[in-house]
Amino acid sequence: MTDLDTAWVRAQFPAFAEPSLQGQAFFENAGGSYTCQPVIDRLTRYYTQRKVQPYAPYPASQLAGAEMDEARQRLAAMLGVETDELSFGPSTTQNTYVLAQAFGQLLEPGEAIIVTNQDHEANTGPWRRLADRGIELREWCIDPETGQLNPDDLENLLDDKVRLVCFPHCSNVVGQVNPVVEITALAHAAGAFVCVDGVSYAPHGFVDVGALGPDIYLFSAYKTFGPHQGLMVVRRALGALLPNQGHVFNGDTLYKRFTPAGPDHAQIAACAGMADYVDDAYRHHIGGDASPVARAGAVHDLMRAHETALLQPLLDAVKSRNSVRLIGPDTARNRAPTVALALNRPGEEVAVDLAQHGIMAGGGDFYAGRALGAMGVDPAKGVLRLSFTHYTSAGEIDQLLTALDAVL
Repeated sequence: MTDLDTAWVRAQFPAFAEPSLQGQAFFENAGGSYTCQPVIDRLTRYYTQRKVQPYAPYPASQLAGAEMDEARQRLAAMLGVETDELSFGPSTTQNTYVLAQAFGQLLEPGEAIIVTNQDHEANTGPWRRLADRGIELREWCIDPETGQLNPDDLENLLDDKVRLVCFPHCSNVVGQVNPVVEITALAHAAGAFVCVDGVSYAPHGFVDVGALGPDIYLFSAYKTFGPHQGLMVVRRALGALLPNQGHVFNGDTLYKRFTPAGPDHAQIAACAGMADYVDDAYRHHIGGDASPVARAGAVHDLMRAHETALLQPLLDAVKSRNSVRLIGPDTARNRAPTVALALNRPGEEVAVDLAQHGIMAGGGDFYAGRALGAMGVDPAKGVLRLSFTHYTSAGEIDQLLTALDAVL
């Protein structure tokens, strides 16, 4: 495998050439990534040339609709699903809420949903509220020491009452990459559907959702170098079964069934820029003919190899400090580069100190209060979170390690 060309990658993101950001290293990517140039170009073009109602007969409108269709077609192909199985909404939180309302209509009192306490609030809160409708909620709990989920514990929760299993591909504080294929197989064998929150994993490479097997996969474009949209895969068999949540006249169109509000035309069109970026990265590093899902997979592997190489030195630097508790695994191989540290003072205070050294990081609970509480982290202090992605350089890791030496 070729190495990731970091110089080429960073040239695709205008933030790295922005004078006001020079000397600052961005380590809060789990909260939202920089935006790549193709997305910016498409958004600008849409607003300047095509900001009209799409799908009408005049040329500007036809171009507007075609760009929206292009985004759905190309991203669905990269994700290994059918075009109409991918829909866009204002955020992953909103998409999950709409899905929960649909399941609330579908399920009967006494039927069960499994959630975890490793989740970000967006993929657990809406499901937990269904308890008010008589749906049984079962919690798949993390190990309080490691923060990890054990599939054996899930097996003990599964029975013929369980209709849905919800879990994260990767926790936004623990960093563990969960075995989606194994978990999905367990749930399907018990007759349950599967919903995977991919928000914290997708920034590290688009996955083949078709091969992974879940019925629902959600992530956020603003964390995958794009605009502020939530992307939601709902496989056709489940999508047809769930009650329509959109306008009555959209009930026969799968990708409109779970978007009750009017879509953001410009941002959907701009999402095609994420596919542009993946294809450009593939051509630059590899080249040759390959299917969309294969191109996305190859770029995913390049990204993950680069991130893993940069992550291990950071983990090694923090895991041995007496004043620091590293949340999650201390090896880079099976975790995302999202590193949460429980300290003897509030994480937000340490983030302020790091900013004086040119490090952009965050502190708090990051909507993962259940996970942190289960691991005994003081909610008043929260954690310091250091998160990066494939455009981070080795020099920025060195800058971070030097800053941590100064402030911890």
